[in-house]
Amino acid sequence: MNAADVNALFAPFKIKSLDLKNRIVMAPMTRTFAPDGVPGADVEAYYRRRAEDGVGLILSEGTVIDRPAASNHERIPFFHGEKSLAGWSKVIKTVHDKGGKMGPQIWHVGSVAHPAGDWPASGVESPSGLLAPETPRGEAMSEEDIADTIAAYARAAADAKRLGFDTFEIHGAHGYLIDQFFWAGTNKRTDRYGGATLKERARFAADVVKAMREAVGPDYPIILRLSQWKQQDYKARLAETPDAMTDWLMPLVEAGVDVLHCSQRRFWEPEFPEIDGEQGLNFAGWAKKLTGAATISVGSVGLSGDFMAAFGGESSSVVGLDNLVRRMEREEFDLIAVGRAILSDPQWVTKVRTGDNENMRPFTAAAFGELV
Repeated sequence: MNAADVNALFAPFKIKSLDLKNRIVMAPMTRTFAPDGVPGADVEAYYRRRAEDGVGLILSEGTVIDRPAASNHERIPFFHGEKSLAGWSKVIKTVHDKGGKMGPQIWHVGSVAHPAGDWPASGVESPSGLLAPETPRGEAMSEEDIADTIAAYARAAADAKRLGFDTFEIHGAHGYLIDQFFWAGTNKRTDRYGGATLKERARFAADVVKAMREAVGPDYPIILRLSQWKQQDYKARLAETPDAMTDWLMPLVEAGVDVLHCSQRRFWEPEFPEIDGEQGLNFAGWAKKLTGAATISVGSVGLSGDFMAAFGGESSSVVGLDNLVRRMEREEFDLIAVGRAILSDPQWVTKVRTGDNENMRPFTAAAFGELV
């Protein structure tokens, strides 16, 4: 693919106060390089290199709110506390100095344990004390726990704006805390945060968004990451129909979300092929169509294998971007997030822009172990 073929990826994009020079987003990817939750000079340099390369929007690795057990690994960064916030302040200053735009991904892992070990040992919380359907782990959150958690999300939002970040993303996907409220299999609550319908179970996420919106005002853009699949069950689906998806997503947009980051393992897979065929709209395409919100798509961009297989040690080879470009040209979604390709190659954007296909790098799982 030559440089002229990728123009759709390099068109500018603006929403509220966020003005991007292209449509490429660095996807949030957990790295565990922050001892005691503090991002250091190596993390700062890692993001600086992506800003230098011209990534349109950098989304940080997941960074956790001020709640006991919001993190499941001792080297995941915090988004609270003087030392951690000072580290993030250096990161965003460096990114801005290099002409980049960036937002932190704000996160609470819920009852999900890290593959590297069961840390922490206590304080684990989730909607109903479940890791997965019929799989207990931790404690069910009280109404006070929920109120305190929502307040912690709001503080993180205020800190993101105060530090100078251009946006933030709320992590509501992949079976973590917010997603555990969405999922009927892990939300058995009988209060206002439970319910038989997806619309009812979206109340916690909507309340989080409302509190974060109040903390940053009307003009600051808010991104929310969502997924049908869970790491606990790759085949899980929250919304089996477009009507169900509307019931799920519209309350979140009405609460204050500007951009829906629609995570799927392979961006080219149709969300409802029974309606529009095997080449039909993907998750981000349907989310945009149903809600009118801007959307980010994601999933195995530029690589042959998906990222969950990579955690199992599988490598991926380089593949072309023709399918992606066609979808971007049709404006099915607004932005495209790229994960492993950018994680392993800080010059990926430049290579795409200039048509330097020969020097595109394949991905190996060894890349998870270093900050390049």
